[in-house]
Amino acid sequence: MNRFISFIAFITIALFLVACGNSEPDLTITSFTDELQDVIDIFEEEHDVDVELQIIPTENYTTTLQPALESGKGAPDVFTGEIVYLKQWIEQDYWETLSQDPYNVDEWEDDYIDYVWDLGINTSGDLKAVSWQTTPGGIYYRRSIAEEVFGTDEPEEIGEILSTMDGVMEAGEKLKEKNYRLFPDEGSIQEFAMGQDPQPWINEDNELILSEARLSYFDYAKELRDQKYTALAPAWSPAWYESFTGPINYNVGWDEIDEDADTSDQTEVFGVALPTWGLHSVLKESAEETAGDWAVTNGPTPYFEGGTWIGIYKESENKDLAFEFIKMLVNDAEFLEEWVSETGDVLSYLPVTEKIKDDFSDEFLGGQNHYTFFLEEAKKIDASIVTPYDQQIGDLFGTEVGNYVEGKATKEEAIEEFYDQVKNAFPDIIIPED
Repeated sequence: MNRFISFIAFITIALFLVACGNSEPDLTITSFTDELQDVIDIFEEEHDVDVELQIIPTENYTTTLQPALESGKGAPDVFTGEIVYLKQWIEQDYWETLSQDPYNVDEWEDDYIDYVWDLGINTSGDLKAVSWQTTPGGIYYRRSIAEEVFGTDEPEEIGEILSTMDGVMEAGEKLKEKNYRLFPDEGSIQEFAMGQDPQPWINEDNELILSEARLSYFDYAKELRDQKYTALAPAWSPAWYESFTGPINYNVGWDEIDEDADTSDQTEVFGVALPTWGLHSVLKESAEETAGDWAVTNGPTPYFEGGTWIGIYKESENKDLAFEFIKMLVNDAEFLEEWVSETGDVLSYLPVTEKIKDDFSDEFLGGQNHYTFFLEEAKKIDASIVTPYDQQIGDLFGTEVGNYVEGKATKEEAIEEFYDQVKNAFPDIIIPED
């Protein structure tokens, strides 16, 4: 599997480099997904131009694109950035400053959700990148299971049940009594546990912050595992996807699904924590059989995950056309209203969201208006806690929580190893003293 992925990545990168050297489009755009292709098709038709979308796999995106941005050789006119490295890239000399003449995009500020806008601004106060979407998270759950176990499938009532970590655990017990599992795996509660006291991983004094809320994730994850409230189907594994459509065998792990496996140890999963894009990119793609049986509600705390920001390469020779593309993608009300009707993407652009939010519904979610829910969740997000270290440190932390849950280390040993790993990765960060 890994060799196959590596091969595909190699071919994609090769095609990217060839494209950079041989084609002469009017505009080149580089991204890590194909989500912009439909936008490009419309833009090409409206402007009578040729636009080339160059896609680099996510796992190779920064290492492939950064050298081009730094050298200028083969660099695109427009490129996207994901939240994982956005904070680093807006401090570099890659993107054009959009808050200066002739763009003056800072005049748009009041039309966008605060945290989305703020994340595109660097420490010098320059706006470098913008985004058309907002990505707060929630708990997607099966209505039929909710009705059977809790006597209701209404999002507000289920949200009340899941509004505290104690409530989450009580719900897990009730579900287990009827042979259901609360979540596919323990990672589903990570954001909710740590969100009880949201703080940056690294503070202004360059100190690592391991708050009590973050420490509580060790205990909550262990409780989920020990009480068998999850199906032990790791995120993004075959079993994780399979859990959206029906029964799966308990504790399959990363194994491929065996259609002939003994069904006596099967269970069904109630819900999964995902951000806005999980509805269309994950559930609708993988859970057609259970369409209409889903809804989305809150967990104990708000959170957000992912998101795509876009900007103009500073040395582009096609800046006027590049800016026209960005204006259409993030600031054209007519286009964005049509985009929402086609994709269901939750926008950051308030003139459109205010117009459509009250009458929005989604058949996959049993007709629920998830737009109003996610827009309210987006208001609770604080961009100031985002740091350039979040993904790498978060991954290191998640690994050590997993080692504790699996019994490979005590809690104290796991924390000490986490400190060591962070120190190795970021020698300048100040680690808490014992």
